[in-house]
Amino acid sequence: MSSPADSANLMEAVVSLAKRRGFIYPSSEIYGGLNGFFDYGPLGSELKKNIRDCWWNDLVRRRDDVVGLESSIIMHPKVWEASGHVAGFTDPLVDCKVSKQRYRADQLFWAAVVVDGKTVGHVSALESEKTGEELQAAAETFKRKKAITGTLAPVTPKDFTEATEAEIPLIPSPATGEPGSLTPPRAFNMMFETNVGALKDASSVAYLRPETAQGMFVDFKNVVDTTRVKLPFGIAQIGKSFRNEITPRNYIFRSREFEQMEMEYFIHEDADWAKCHEEWIVWCETWLKSIGLPASHLSRYAHPKEKLAFYSKGTVDIMFKYPFGVQELWGIAARGNYDLGQHATASGKPQELFDEATKKKFVPHVIEPAVGVDRILLAVLCAGYAEEDVKDEKGNVEKRTVLRFSPRIAPVKVAVLPLLKNKEQLTGRAQALYKKLQRRYAVQYDDGGAIGKRYRRQDEAGTPWCVTIDFDTIEKPGDTFTLRERDTMAQRRITEAELFALLDAQVY
Repeated sequence: MSSPADSANLMEAVVSLAKRRGFIYPSSEIYGGLNGFFDYGPLGSELKKNIRDCWWNDLVRRRDDVVGLESSIIMHPKVWEASGHVAGFTDPLVDCKVSKQRYRADQLFWAAVVVDGKTVGHVSALESEKTGEELQAAAETFKRKKAITGTLAPVTPKDFTEATEAEIPLIPSPATGEPGSLTPPRAFNMMFETNVGALKDASSVAYLRPETAQGMFVDFKNVVDTTRVKLPFGIAQIGKSFRNEITPRNYIFRSREFEQMEMEYFIHEDADWAKCHEEWIVWCETWLKSIGLPASHLSRYAHPKEKLAFYSKGTVDIMFKYPFGVQELWGIAARGNYDLGQHATASGKPQELFDEATKKKFVPHVIEPAVGVDRILLAVLCAGYAEEDVKDEKGNVEKRTVLRFSPRIAPVKVAVLPLLKNKEQLTGRAQALYKKLQRRYAVQYDDGGAIGKRYRRQDEAGTPWCVTIDFDTIEKPGDTFTLRERDTMAQRRITEAELFALLDAQVY
C-alpha cells in the first residue's frame, strides 16, 4: 500500500477525489463559489449522516445517562449577551491597506531579520505547518537582496498579536512584501447578524448561533423538569453553527457554515471533575478509533493554565495529523458552572438542583466534549485515502485508488454486481438480493462495464464489500455469491444468510 509522497500531494488527491466521486462540492460553484461554504454530494451526505448516526447511537441511544436535544439556530439575542459571545466572541483582525486583504492576527507570523546581532529588517508568512521554514527562507532572501554581509541568526517566529506598536509599521504585508501597510489588530465579532420580523432596526437584531452548546444550557431546566434524568447526566445535540471566519482555510477544516456534535455532561459541584474529564477524553479517543481513525494519527494537547478562560478548570484537545499539520479535532473542556450561572443571572431564572443529601441547592458543573462533523469527515477521508499498484484480470499493473473507510461509516456498505447485465437469471437474482439489502443498508447496484472496473469504482467510494452474482450462483447448489473484500481484494463464496450476519456484526 502507498499514498501520495507528501502532504501537499495527499491533500490535493483527497480534494480531487472528493469532487470527482461526489463527496464534496464547492458551494454555488456555477456562480464561482462562495469562500468558506461547501456542499456535500451523494456520497458525502451519506458519509456525513453515518458519522452523525454513529455518534448519536453510541452517545445517546446506547447510554442511560445522556439524552438528546435539538434547539433552534436563531435564539433570543440575550442568550449571546449572557454567554459573552456578543462582547467577546472576536478574532483579532489585521488589514493590509494596499491589497485590501484581511488576516487573523494570530495566523499572521513575522520575525526580525538579525545579522551579527543587529536587526536589519523583518519578514512575514501566513500560518502553516512550515511557517518557521518559510520565515527563515524569507530572511535569507532578504539578506541576499539587500546584499548584507555577516551571519544571519535563526529567526524567532511570532504571531502579529505579539508585535509592539513600534514594530507594526516595520512588518511587511504577506500580500505585497512591503512594510507599512498593515493595521494594528482590532476586534472582529465572528457572529453572523440577521433580523427577525418585518422591521429592520435595533430591536430586530438576532444572530445565527456560533455554537450549539448554549441551546443545551438554556434548556437545562426544561430537560430536568420533563425527564427522569439524575446527576451525572448529559444533554447531546447535533446541529449547524455559523462563524464569519476571517480566513476560512484548509478545505472543510475551517469553514463559515459547519456542523457540530456537542454534549454537556452535568456533574455535582463536589464531584471529582478531573476524573470525569479524563473519562470523557478516553471515551472520545476510543470512539474516533471505532470509526476507523488510526491511533498513530491521534494525540493530546492540554491547554496551559495561563491560556485557559478564567472559569475553565481544564481543556484537552484531541489532535489529528492532517496533511496540513497536526490540528485540533475534538475539544473536551471542564467549564465549571459558568454557563448555567450566567444564564441564571441574565434571565432571573435559577438553574439550580436540590441535593437531597445536604438539603442544599447548587448549580451543576459541566464537562463539554465538542467536535465538528466536517473535521471528522475530513480526517476519515485523509486517513482512508491510499494508492497502490495492483494487477488486473489480464495481469497488467494498474494504479488502484481506495478509501479504507470503516464499515460503520462507509457511505455504501455493499455493492451488488451481476457478472453480466444481459443475462436475466443473473440480473434477476442480483436485483432480489439488492432489494433485500436496501431495506436495511445503503447499497448500490452496478451492472455497467467489466467487473474489474466496477470493483475500482467501489474502491474509490470506500465500499467495504462487493457481492458478485455469477454463474456458480445460478448453476450450483447452495445459492452462494462471490464476496470481494475491499482492503485485501480477497474473494470467497458466501450465502445470503452469512452476508447479513457479516453486515450485522460490522455495521453497528
